[in-house]
Amino acid sequence: MTLLGNRVRTTGRPRANGPGGRGRLRRNAPGVAGAVIVVAMAVLAVVGPIFWGADAERIDAAAILQGASPEHPLGTDNLGRDLLARVLVAGRYSLLLALAATLIGAVAGVVLGTLPSVLPRRAARLATGTVNALVAFPGLLLAMFTAVVAGLGARGAVLGIGAAIAPGFARLTQTLAATVAGADYVAAARMLGVPRRRILTRHVLPNIAEPLILNLTQALGGALLGLAGMSFLGLGVQPPDFDWGRVLFDGFPRIYVTPEAVLGPAAAIALAGIGFNLLGDALARAAARAPVPGSERGRRAGPVAGEAPDPDAVLEVRDLSVTFPGGVTPVRELSLTVAPGEIVGLVGESGSGKSLTAGAIGGLVPYPGAVTYAALRLGGRDVATLSDRELGTALAMVFQDPLAALNPALKVGGQLAEVAIVHQGASRAEARRRAVDRLGHVHLPEPGKRAAQHPHELSGGMRQRAVIAMGLMGTPRLIVADEPTTALDVTVQRQILRLLREVVEETGAASLFISHDIAVVGELCDRVVVMYAGRVVEELPTDRLAAGAAHPYTKALIASLPDLDTDRSLPLAGIPGTQPAPAQVGPGCAFAPRCALATDRCRDERPELVAHGPAQRVACWEVK
Repeated sequence: MTLLGNRVRTTGRPRANGPGGRGRLRRNAPGVAGAVIVVAMAVLAVVGPIFWGADAERIDAAAILQGASPEHPLGTDNLGRDLLARVLVAGRYSLLLALAATLIGAVAGVVLGTLPSVLPRRAARLATGTVNALVAFPGLLLAMFTAVVAGLGARGAVLGIGAAIAPGFARLTQTLAATVAGADYVAAARMLGVPRRRILTRHVLPNIAEPLILNLTQALGGALLGLAGMSFLGLGVQPPDFDWGRVLFDGFPRIYVTPEAVLGPAAAIALAGIGFNLLGDALARAAARAPVPGSERGRRAGPVAGEAPDPDAVLEVRDLSVTFPGGVTPVRELSLTVAPGEIVGLVGESGSGKSLTAGAIGGLVPYPGAVTYAALRLGGRDVATLSDRELGTALAMVFQDPLAALNPALKVGGQLAEVAIVHQGASRAEARRRAVDRLGHVHLPEPGKRAAQHPHELSGGMRQRAVIAMGLMGTPRLIVADEPTTALDVTVQRQILRLLREVVEETGAASLFISHDIAVVGELCDRVVVMYAGRVVEELPTDRLAAGAAHPYTKALIASLPDLDTDRSLPLAGIPGTQPAPAQVGPGCAFAPRCALATDRCRDERPELVAHGPAQRVACWEVK
């Protein structure tokens, strides 16, 4: 499937100048305006009572109910107090009450929304039904009811608005938690017997924190408006305290006589609400445009001084690492190159870091992973400097499960045509014709008919051919195939492998073929890169794989393959022990606990990848 973007560029110098930078600034103008308003309101909340507190409280019997004047720009109230001063001073109380209501609503909503994840099934259904009922109940009525029950005044108003905010947070939390709860790592934690409360605090909540925090900003604006409305209705702040809603309430009877008495607090309420909502919308849009956190392709470990791009490499990777919180590093300082027309096989046991390597190259590392590298170049250019259109046409990815890679609700031809429309600016008719042509190019029978079908109407082999055809909609310089034959039967596997070889030879593209099956890699690839516990342990040409493999792990993989000469009376050969988890890799060679040749040096000191014969590199102390 052609990669469609979703990246954050963080090259050495931000590209903020020029027309593109000005364009982004114009697009972000509402967010900038919102940020300015919010900062101004925060400053006002701090300095307002200091500079105008005395004027806001000073009673002047000679200036009761005056209109606008140079001395009192917004007039005075029924005790002769300056209304402008009261508006400026009321900002602190208004913002503090709004913050308190938002926090109460957020905490209550998060707790209510996460209950289905920790309660037994029946109790979880009850919690879900409660959330649904609260969401359906009008928020203002819920706030007023709670305020009346809790008692008139600021406390009741805060509790009421908090109660009105909580259902929205509960629904958002419930939806996000349900999504994360289906992840494999959560399922694994449940199988290991991890308590539900620990699953919630360790696995679920950290992974949904970002959208909840973003929602806080918008909720704060809503809380501010809601509290002002409660005070205006007489259910909120009571004298002698005052917020913007109370000042508006006091001045409203004079709206036809001295409208400026109402204009000040009304403008403050509207401006603050608009500011928080603009800022919240901008943050939400920025989060939607950004990649899943941790999948940024441009987060560098640091530039390599003086290192020029390899002119003979389509893909050049230097010191690529993928790290997760807690210091877990499934991919460690991986380096490889792929030349034009070459297929390089990346092989290793499950958990060795193969798929994460492919995800890092394509910018698809799942949250909360972080990608660092010294160099990651495609066609000699750092991928962080490529535009979405350039990357989308130069890089194609073929995944293990084509049914998951294709949208089940859309027809196959439409999905292929979208690539040409988005990345090449083709018309719909032209893109449709090219989609049918590409489907025929990968030997899919009756390509016009297949283009009009949905993915579920195609067999597994047909779907995989369609995914390859999607990659060929552009002019890919690199094809990353992540175990594309695992879910297929042997006959179809051979057809797909033959097709990949044919595509590479015809287009001159480079290909990185990822598999756990060293026999398949030996049949298809020109060169083999062997990974173990996140590191490359050997790299060698395929024609030397059977007789020239040097690393004990590579030899063990080859020895575990049965052939026609295998003695069936003996147990199948295998590798004793298991591969260490990423967090359990020690300072020495990770394969040492399973290696018959291991010495104390192997356990204490990690071997570097060094040359061993022509076009071969090995990381082993015992290989001479």
